[in-house]
Amino acid sequence: MTLSTGSPTNVVVVSNSSDNPFAIDVAYAMGQHEDIADIISMKHFMNSEFCPRFISDEADFDNIGRKLNGKSVVIVSTGSHVKTRQELAMSNLIIARAAKENGAERVILVEPDLFYSAQDRGPHQGLGETNFERDIRDVKKFDGQPFTAKLYAQLLKLSGVDTVMTIHNHSDSVQKMFCDVFGGDFHNLIPYEIYAHYLLNSNILNYGEDGEGLVLCAPDKGARDFVKEMYKTLGLSKAKFIMLDKDRTAERKVEITLHKESEHTFDGLDGASIVLFDDMVRTGSTVVKSCQFLQQINPQRMVFAVSHFYASDEGRERMAHPAIGEILTLNTLPTILNRDEQGRLRKKMVVLKVEKWLAQELCNILGLPQTQEANPYKIDMSSKNPRFKRKIWFSEELSELRLGD
Repeated sequence: MTLSTGSPTNVVVVSNSSDNPFAIDVAYAMGQHEDIADIISMKHFMNSEFCPRFISDEADFDNIGRKLNGKSVVIVSTGSHVKTRQELAMSNLIIARAAKENGAERVILVEPDLFYSAQDRGPHQGLGETNFERDIRDVKKFDGQPFTAKLYAQLLKLSGVDTVMTIHNHSDSVQKMFCDVFGGDFHNLIPYEIYAHYLLNSNILNYGEDGEGLVLCAPDKGARDFVKEMYKTLGLSKAKFIMLDKDRTAERKVEITLHKESEHTFDGLDGASIVLFDDMVRTGSTVVKSCQFLQQINPQRMVFAVSHFYASDEGRERMAHPAIGEILTLNTLPTILNRDEQGRLRKKMVVLKVEKWLAQELCNILGLPQTQEANPYKIDMSSKNPRFKRKIWFSEELSELRLGD
């Protein structure tokens, strides 16, 4: 691989599938122009067992098992419609083992949406460290289940993975446990600057010069630290911060209220622009309930910003609700870029593509020289979105659109 600075480097970027556009873009941003399919063969035996092979010179009998000597191998792993997460996870383990047994000095797994993070504790008090006191009801929720997040981390380490990089992992238990298993070489990247740049430089929200008329909202206490950091990153001194509370009355039913620890009440917020932040959305029920609750403010704009968007049929149907004006998300689940996957939501969806941002963070972790970009993301928006003016890809173009170009 050759970096954007022109310097050669001993880094190889692969994926757990031969045609993963997200992985290809990360590799390209790091300077690897060779096709992933020309670096690693995704071989399957007739009995369906997976046996990858890092491609070598068939005539070279002097370097058998040393193809990757001194190299760092980066495995980029994202969800897919073609393979289940179980298949992809197993592929990660086998590719990591292949890399290490063929001389790789370091193996880095880049998994933007970390697999098995929902299974972040088990049916005993000692299975999972949380930032709250686990009561009997919390322990009972996991009765009969495995602490799969820990199993996955241990298997990755056993297979040869040295470093794990992910984006906006929501679970304190998962973060603590991965840090422990990987000796601190676990990197949970939070996209504060990317969100802030888009919110400050696009016309998705209306607010005054110092944030007058802007409200940042945390859906629960667990999201408070993230949203507070977003508040600091935006640097708008007159913006407001509110926090909601949710009481789950049944598996699919929640009641939303203003949290007693919220910094601001609804007084004086009538007609404000609101951005509700969260790390992930699956069914969309809590998000819609929260946005409906926030309609008391009679908001001028209601934006939901989320890092991991699971576009289930149920979620798409729910989130078409008019209480949500626009959805801002990352492409950590790359299938969200598909217009069929977006469905009716394409008219209210903006996707920020983060491959270049990840590439820069990888170069930082690997200690590689690089050409830094201040805002390394691209933008994908359907022409069905009412704010659409022209096709836009690069973050630097936002200022032109805001000026009405």
